[in-house]
Amino acid sequence: MPRTIGVLALQGDFAAHERAVSAAGLLSRPVRRAEELAGLDGLILPGGESTTQLQLLGRHQLEEPLRAFVASGAPVLATCAGLILAAQVVERPAQASFGFLDVTVARNAWGRQLDSFEAVADDGVTALLFIRAPRILRVGPQVQVLATLAGEPVMVQQHNVTGATFHPELTPSATVHRRVFS
Repeated sequence: MPRTIGVLALQGDFAAHERAVSAAGLLSRPVRRAEELAGLDGLILPGGESTTQLQLLGRHQLEEPLRAFVASGAPVLATCAGLILAAQVVERPAQASFGFLDVTVARNAWGRQLDSFEAVADDGVTALLFIRAPRILRVGPQVQVLATLAGEPVMVQQHNVTGATFHPELTPSATVHRRVFS
């Protein structure tokens, strides 16, 4: 039976992640309430607007259940705004975050919406799509860099949490989703 991956579905591009999960041969389930985390084999914190997502997580009383889920060791993929939520430190402007990844990120640092672009990672294989994406300014000693663009980290992992500055769900490949959840 395929693994079931939850996609935080409060705001943002959760539907695109659900399609990518399916393309990776996995099942997806939207998560809007704490009880919907039960029985999941993994979780995605999608892109969107990080301050709005923080407000909705509080309103739906998902902060502590989310922390518990991450602490359980199940794989988590945090993309774009999800990476901002997962970072230890957020700058430009500063905002609250969960600290799941020992990284410092700058919000919208790849530019405005008009500056969105596609690229290929330094490995020559990984497709990248950036939309108002954060930049990783600092990587802690326990964080592994998984992908770079022009030498700059764009995908990192610490324990069970993988963070990407880009939108893998909007590329033609489900490689990132397979890598994190298989």
